[in-house]
Amino acid sequence: MSYDRAITVFSPDGHLLQVEYAIEAVRRGGCVVGVRGRDAVVLAVERKAAAKLQEPRRGFRSGWWRHFAGILWTSRKLVLLDEGLCCAFAGLHADARVLLAKAQLEGQSYRLNNDTAPTADYMARYIAQVQQKYTHRGGVRPFGLSVLLAGVDLEGNLALYQTEPSGIFAKWKAQALGKNAKTVQEYLEKNYKEDMNEEDTFLLAISAVAEVVEAGKRNVECVIITKTNTEFVSPDKIAQELEKLEAQKKSAEEEVKPGDS
Repeated sequence: MSYDRAITVFSPDGHLLQVEYAIEAVRRGGCVVGVRGRDAVVLAVERKAAAKLQEPRRGFRSGWWRHFAGILWTSRKLVLLDEGLCCAFAGLHADARVLLAKAQLEGQSYRLNNDTAPTADYMARYIAQVQQKYTHRGGVRPFGLSVLLAGVDLEGNLALYQTEPSGIFAKWKAQALGKNAKTVQEYLEKNYKEDMNEEDTFLLAISAVAEVVEAGKRNVECVIITKTNTEFVSPDKIAQELEKLEAQKKSAEEEVKPGDS
């Protein structure tokens, strides 16, 4: 049927099937989590294990602008769009490279015209607008990814936004994307607390991803965004904190056992 292939033709039940397929690509992507606290927004992602013979990815150098060099041409899922504005994505890496390159260019244009960095709400609206344009034009297909965007909004508050392949964008306190997103979202709903400090926000984000990561503690990547700083957390620190959380969990379970018997 034509509606199964063309993005400009609705199916009989009112769906654009190519958009539905793009959303399915997001569901099959690696796990991505975003959590907004009082002092910080934290993005944590499941890192894809590299093949034995694959060259290691280039590390970060000092200065926020250094993150632009080569970051979109690797398999990294945490991308710095501008100063204090970072995103993570679930879905197709190749599509992300193109879409986020457009977002970076728009951020540079915004900075040139307004002499200030773009806000999180502005960039979320721009990314969603581009995604929506690709749902009703001939000769193209929808972007097969969803984006979690963290930064400071127009009012000067920390914010977390999500965009979808359909062009929808929304503001969240905590959100999960990718494989096992439902399980992770339930974990977030159970453990999220209002007004969390930076440390608690960080621990919740990495523990949520660790709930579904099968390849070990070192396959989690994380970035912490505050109003004044953006910190890419080292794998050693993430592994160390996850080990502490696991030890605390085991200790709590052992304390409960004698009372149950």
